[in-house]
Amino acid sequence: MHDILDLDSYPLDRPGSAEWQALVARAQADLAASGMFNLEGFFRPAAVAALATGLAPKFAQEAYTHARRHNIYFRKSIDELPADHPALVEVETRNQTLCADQLDGPLSRLYHWPAFATFLAATMGKAALHPMADPLAAVNAMAYRAGEGLNWHFDRSEFTTTLLLQAPKAGGLFEYRTDLRSETDPNYEGVAQLLRGQDPQMQTMQVTPGTLNVFRGKHTAHRVTPVEGDRPRMIAVFSYFDRPGVRFTAEEQRGFYGRAA
Repeated sequence: MHDILDLDSYPLDRPGSAEWQALVARAQADLAASGMFNLEGFFRPAAVAALATGLAPKFAQEAYTHARRHNIYFRKSIDELPADHPALVEVETRNQTLCADQLDGPLSRLYHWPAFATFLAATMGKAALHPMADPLAAVNAMAYRAGEGLNWHFDRSEFTTTLLLQAPKAGGLFEYRTDLRSETDPNYEGVAQLLRGQDPQMQTMQVTPGTLNVFRGKHTAHRVTPVEGDRPRMIAVFSYFDRPGVRFTAEEQRGFYGRAA
């Protein structure tokens, strides 16, 4: 993995070493403080640039255009809310998606590298993390062209791991609201306030290509604002769970990828 990752700065290949433990401690501190951590330059610059260049024709020829209207929960209804509740207002998402069965090379290598999952598990205080059994959802690459973005949503998994592959010329900003809800408090009024653009705790983050970002997306609402200009925003998303065998339903696969597997 040395050819694609900066393992001198981020010694994921040395689990249990003093350097590895220091990195884990740093990541845990950032998670506790802000709900996320970033490893800037995790992917070597030449490797991430080559990856983005190589994915460009695949996006042009093979990607599924994910265009849908949805609410923040990606659910048709919430039992305790009326259909016209402002927390259920529909938003629009549009991007180009490549699924796990379309991605070989560096992204697949990293996803299935045991040391990667071991490190992520340690930062989250978990005994282990497991790759998804889903042949489509395990690792995705997404591109956002001019006018496209990923609108407000919560993730299914407790945390989300992403790698920025290419930044756009403008737009394509990652906006988020940390801990907008919890296991015991859905905070529907707070969700409605965010969707109205009235949440003073909403934050914006800009990262550079090659940065690994890990954040708690299950309770942190987040979106990618529409891209501006002719250079797409490209990002990889890695999905792990604390139990083996997790996969989307056929309905969910069709909703996100236009096909089931």
